Parts: sequence; structure tokens; C-alpha cells
Amino acid sequence: MKKKLYIGGEWKEAAEYAELFSPYSREKIAEIPQAAKHDIEEAIEAADSARAEMAALTAYERAAILEQLVSSFIERKEEAAHIISLESAKPLKYAMAEIDRTIETYKFAAEEAKRLTGEMIPMDAAKGGSGRLAYTLRQPIGVVAAITPFNFPQNLVAHKIGPAIAAGNTVVLKPASQTPLSAVFLAELLEQTDLPKGAFNLVTGGGRAVGDVLVESDKVEMITFTGSPAVGKGIRNKAGLKKVALELGSNAGLLVDEGADLNTVLEKAVLGAFSNQGQVCISLQRIYVMESLKEEFLSRFQAATQKLVIGDPFDPQSDLSAMISTQEQERAASWVQEAVDAGATLVAGGNVKDNVFQPTILADVAADSKVSCQEVFAPVVIVNGIESIEQGISEINNSVYGLQAGIFTNDIKTAFRASKELQVGGVLINDIPTFRVDQMPYGGVKESGNGKEGLKYAIEEMTEMKLVVWNQS
Repeated sequence: MKKKLYIGGEWKEAAEYAELFSPYSREKIAEIPQAAKHDIEEAIEAADSARAEMAALTAYERAAILEQLVSSFIERKEEAAHIISLESAKPLKYAMAEIDRTIETYKFAAEEAKRLTGEMIPMDAAKGGSGRLAYTLRQPIGVVAAITPFNFPQNLVAHKIGPAIAAGNTVVLKPASQTPLSAVFLAELLEQTDLPKGAFNLVTGGGRAVGDVLVESDKVEMITFTGSPAVGKGIRNKAGLKKVALELGSNAGLLVDEGADLNTVLEKAVLGAFSNQGQVCISLQRIYVMESLKEEFLSRFQAATQKLVIGDPFDPQSDLSAMISTQEQERAASWVQEAVDAGATLVAGGNVKDNVFQPTILADVAADSKVSCQEVFAPVVIVNGIESIEQGISEINNSVYGLQAGIFTNDIKTAFRASKELQVGGVLINDIPTFRVDQMPYGGVKESGNGKEGLKYAIEEMTEMKLVVWNQS
């Protein structure tokens, strides 16, 4: 099944193609165009040429385009989910959940398109400001280059395309190399809307080959990227004065205080640690449990993990399937072995069986082991005992990352203290750090990135504020 690039409202062949294989079955599923430099430049030119037409659309028209896209996703929901499972091995029930969220994300974008306003500035609050009326406008930034990851190939794309369209921008999308089919499907749906030709363009190919051209182009005003810190830093260093929004991952931590309801904690912890094979930026990677609860927690956590259904992503019962590549599974296994060699206890998993990396629990892990201090991006979670919540806060903060963290506690003072002292972009009280709904502000500190996603907040990132001052004297 040979796919094409989508540039300027037209489907175009590429000079070179790469074979795409299913991570689970290892079967060839498509041939993907590898965009050459001239293809990428043509896509940027198309987006640039469509800027004026896109910016001239009313808020009502932009919202209507997004509502058309929502309707198409609703009509073809099962097909969209099937594509996700095919190219990423995400279990079908979670792929369906992703499409539900994608629909909601574009719906929020449509609604926010109608709420895009500036504000009045009280000029006479200043001694020299009398006789003047001032207000701000929010105007589209222009051409947005969106570079997206494999783990949520529709919803994380929606978090870039939705606000870009809502704000009146044009877009060039570069999806992850392993999950381009979802992006092709999106292009097919957008082609059926009233979106101006050239306002959305799709280029596929190697990350650096495509990304460098986008980042270095003078006609691209903003780069929005979700992926690894190393690549994100490279983009920031090459981008010059372009606006850059980076979501770079984490090693999310959870604190479990004495008195917490372990039934609730365990149910959420299994989901947070192992859904989507742990390939989630806010996957629950580190659990710090009060020492008095540790033994019971580990025993019950292991038992709950053994109940997970592992196998074919198209089996409606499957909870876990293959990671995105064999190389990633091998890397995860080596990190687990490193932790064990350093003295950690392997409670569950740690190996590959039937092409699936098994859900893995490690206990008593050293802080400098990779599974603790780096982003494992695999179904691996560590459980360490702590003597106090203060120690747990310190352990979570002992990280170069800071996206989200959670705490289960019945003490309101402890919860408030954690909310203030945890060095992260989002704190979840009595919930796992893996929780996210799509309208909330979402972004981290330290090496977890900069900027915020969440429709209202992403639209603000994708617009320029203009001040208008009227001298009435």
C-alpha cells in the first residue's frame, strides 16, 4: 500500500519510499514516501502562500472546519483506531480511547476558536495614560511546523493541528516515522473539509532530514515539537528567533502516604505504569511508598500486574502488546538488567516473551540507575520505600525532568505542601501523574520542555499579541 505526500492540497509521489512494518506481527503494512528537500520546501511554500486566506477566515469559519473534522472522525472512528493499532501495536481498546480523545480535542479547538480575544488595557491607571484607549489583539503567527511522536499518533497531532487551525495558522506536519498512516488518514479527512488548500501539508520521512529543513526555513514562524530532550534541544539551538514549543517527556513520580486507599492506588498505578506499553510521556515510572506500606503494596501490585492480558493488539481484551520496535524492547531490557546488577530486586517481568516486553516492577532501585533517573518509555516501574513524604518529595525532585507528579494522601496539609514543593508542571492530588484531559494546561519544567499544550494555552502560543492604542485627546 503505497502512500503519498500531501502538499498544497494535492497528493504527490516521492522519489524514494521506505517500507513500514507492524511492531507486533512484523509484517509489511505500507510503503511510506521519504520527502526530499524540494518536497519539504514546496510544502513550506504552500503553507506560506495560504497564510493570507487562512488568516482572513472568521472565527465562525475556522470553528466550522474543525467541526467538520470532528464529524468525519466520529463517522470513521473504528477505521482510525484500527490504523493506530496496526502501525503502533497499541491495544485496540486504547486506540479507540485515543480516537475518543482526538474527537474531544478537535471539539475543544473548535470551541476555543470562537473565544480567541484580546483584552482592554486601563491606560489611565498610569499618570501619563489619560485620554487613551488601548486593547490587544491575538493574530495568527503564520506557518507552524508540527513534529509529532509515535505514541499518540492522532491525539498528540490534534494538540498541534487543532489549535493551529483555530488560531488561523497554516501547518506543515511531520509525523513520527513509525506512525505516518494516522497522519495520512488525518490529511484525507481534512481534504474533505472547507480548509483552504495549502493550509495543511503532510511530509513524511526521516526525522533529521525533514526536521532540519523545517527548523531552518525563514518562512516557518513556529516549531511545535513533542519528543526526546536531545532532539528538542537541537531544534531550539537551530531555530534562531522562531517561537519554539517543546514537550520533552519525563520520569513521572508518585507518592503514597500512610492512610491512602491502596485499592484505589493499585488500580490506578497498574494503568498508569503499563498502558500503551509505558510509552507515555507521563507514564508512571517511579513510585515512592511509605515504608510501612511497601511490603503489602508490592505484593498486591505484583498480583494485579499478573492479571494483565498480553498479546495481539487487535484482541479486544489485550492490555499490553509490543513496544514500538525491537530495539526499544532490547534497550528497556538492558536498563532493567543494569538496575538489577546494581542491587535492585526484580519483582515482575524484565524480559521479552512472544515479541512483547513484559510489564516490569523493580524494587529498591538506586537513584542513579537509568530506570530511575532517565525516561524509560517502556512498561517498567520502580517501587522504593520512603520514611517520610518530605523524603519522597526530594526523591521526585531529584530529576532533570519535571512534567507531572502525583500524591495519594488523606492529609490536606501534606497535599498542599506537595503541590507547592514538587518541581513539576502539574501536580495530581489523589491521582496518578498519568492523568490528563485535553483542555487542561499541560507542560513541564526543567528538561521536560517549555510552553503549554491544552487548547486554549496552545492557541496563545500560536498567536502574536498586538497592542492598539487610541489617543482620544
